[in-house]
Amino acid sequence: MELRHIRYFIAAAEEGNLTKAAARLGISQPPLSMQIRDLEDEIGAALFHRSAHGIHLTEAGAAFLNAVKPIQQRAEDAMKIAKRVANGEQGQLNIGFTGSAALNPIVPASIREFQKYYPHVNLRIEEGNSTILIGKVLKDELDLVIVTAKNPVSKDLKIQHLKDEPLVAVISQQHRLANQSITQAFDLQQLHNDAFIMTPLSETGMGLYDALVDACRGVGFEPKIGQHAPQLVSILSLVSANLGVSLVPESSKQLQLSGLKYYNLTEPVPTVALTLAYKTQGPSQCAINFASVIQSLCHQAEDALK
Repeated sequence: MELRHIRYFIAAAEEGNLTKAAARLGISQPPLSMQIRDLEDEIGAALFHRSAHGIHLTEAGAAFLNAVKPIQQRAEDAMKIAKRVANGEQGQLNIGFTGSAALNPIVPASIREFQKYYPHVNLRIEEGNSTILIGKVLKDELDLVIVTAKNPVSKDLKIQHLKDEPLVAVISQQHRLANQSITQAFDLQQLHNDAFIMTPLSETGMGLYDALVDACRGVGFEPKIGQHAPQLVSILSLVSANLGVSLVPESSKQLQLSGLKYYNLTEPVPTVALTLAYKTQGPSQCAINFASVIQSLCHQAEDALK
């Protein structure tokens, strides 16, 4: 017995006429009659009384109808679920992002937009540094990540550039340069003798570490490496304690920790790239859908600035 036998039988029982049932099913009447006969032969009992006026269920047919109707409904439900999952409309999406990426307005906006269009997808959010997050993508523990990136090196990653965010200098209010007005552009060269609080060196070539080093080299000096801090908040805490200085994404200004001063840098302003990364081979449809949503929001934001 196959599902089509059940579907044919239910249509015939509900219509009470083989010609009408065949039209409803989109087939001709003789094949339908043959399928019903095959089903009766397999069961070993007549399911319909046949007359010139149509067909009606036998006692065995009525019992069979009551038993198979839920089967058809479950099969239809299963097909609908499978289709929704295949389209990324249902399922699980595991997203990771760095602390600095999470502060960029485009990230929470994209999550809200995704949930609006895909309300039946369960989201799991994880925060970490770029190296750890990328490793989890490669091990299939995360579907996609949003990180601050330079030049990812893994051929197993699909990389989508979202936007470039300006870097700003952050120093302690006790720093020797803290008397400068925050309305004036800050010359990064002034910090060439200071120790920089850094994120750990990234094995993937991704993260704030590389962006900071490039920014300093861009104005002619090699940064003195001070203490390492794994997350943005810990960087700012160490800077607030006057243990060093740092460069952070502009959106970090939202973290108004006491004892800090943020300065916009002189032209050309260094930037750090906000990047979406997921596996090249076999990404989930949910991940592809999320990538489409966040890319669309980034394009809209760019168009609004034109």
